[in-house]
Amino acid sequence: MEALSRERWLGSASGSVLKYYLYKATKAVEFYRPIMYLFFLAQGLDFTQIAILEAIYNLTTLFGEIPTGYVGDRVGRRTSLLIGTAMISVTLFGIGLANSFLPLAILYVFWSAGYNFRSGTEDAWLYDTLTDDLSESEFAHIRGRGESAALAVGAGAAIVGGYLGSIDLSYPWFVAGAVTALGVGVLLTLEEPETYKQTDTDDLTLRRTAGIVRDALSDRNLRAFILYYYVLYAAVTYLVFVFLQPIFQTVVVDFGVSQGQVRSLLGWFYAAYSLFGALLSYFTGAIKARLGLRTWFTLLPFVVGGALIGMYYVPLLALPTFLVARGLSDVTRSFAGQYVNDQIDTLGRATVLSAMAMVSGLAVVPFQLGSGVISDYVSPLFALAVGGVVLVVGSAAILLWEGPVSE
Repeated sequence: MEALSRERWLGSASGSVLKYYLYKATKAVEFYRPIMYLFFLAQGLDFTQIAILEAIYNLTTLFGEIPTGYVGDRVGRRTSLLIGTAMISVTLFGIGLANSFLPLAILYVFWSAGYNFRSGTEDAWLYDTLTDDLSESEFAHIRGRGESAALAVGAGAAIVGGYLGSIDLSYPWFVAGAVTALGVGVLLTLEEPETYKQTDTDDLTLRRTAGIVRDALSDRNLRAFILYYYVLYAAVTYLVFVFLQPIFQTVVVDFGVSQGQVRSLLGWFYAAYSLFGALLSYFTGAIKARLGLRTWFTLLPFVVGGALIGMYYVPLLALPTFLVARGLSDVTRSFAGQYVNDQIDTLGRATVLSAMAMVSGLAVVPFQLGSGVISDYVSPLFALAVGGVVLVVGSAAILLWEGPVSE
């Protein structure tokens, strides 16, 4: 069985899938992630303004996901990915040059729109490419390996970003913009999947697309899953990444670390954070085979929610909690993509996947605004503890109503 799995892996590592891994490695988010919110605070923003920026991002996602998903379905997966990658690269340079709330708010609109063009289309391209070889059941496995490659590269990028941030908080944004631009070159070498080419995209009108999305969102096999993962879990865990940096700073300073060392330490922490995520992502296929999607999604929100509550009472627990939450994030996203893709057809696939991101973007807005206000009045740790309570109670309620993952 292991030999067959290795043979399958070696076969999939050539051609289009290998290019997919190269593309994933150019995402470059780890360069700026260790200093992202410290950069915003240094520009004079408070937590409420940062929460507003994140809300702007997600509102843009809300209104842009379905139109950009339609582009991916109508004119091609590769074209959509090229547009999104170019937009993100230019926006990263712009953020590095911004020095106040208003230009950052404008740039956040373009940043979100860039990810809109990539979000559903990326998974749609991969799933259809695997379908060409009748290996679509390997989606979570291949996607997990792609995330692992990206995170492994990101580990080094996080260390570099932390040290660059120690020199100037703008530098990581500029480097990230340049590396992201390399993704354009990789995407130019990709082919459209035959499965996509054979679909009747000429007849894919906006009305028909809306009907496909409506049917998917109301599908009995998806409705509880959408609430469980895309609304509750995704919204609460998004807050973990928003508040990681100020909480990390508070915890390590309380243990005697000087303020001047915090940025470089954040780089090393994000490297460990990425490597742990890379390790778990590499074994996505094995985890799926051992536990199954149903067990994974049943246990996950209670483990994460309990950890968020616990670290309010023992702040030192924040550091391992952040590591675990990051590691679980990419594996869970791959599992969610596998489950949703298995329930939908090729025609309209990118739009449906974008609609899932749209639902998540809408759900996270009240969480962001509420957590920003709570953080300013109490603390970020308390805001995450409240999120943990909401996650545990909400997940239990959905499980009592209907299981999120069908057989």
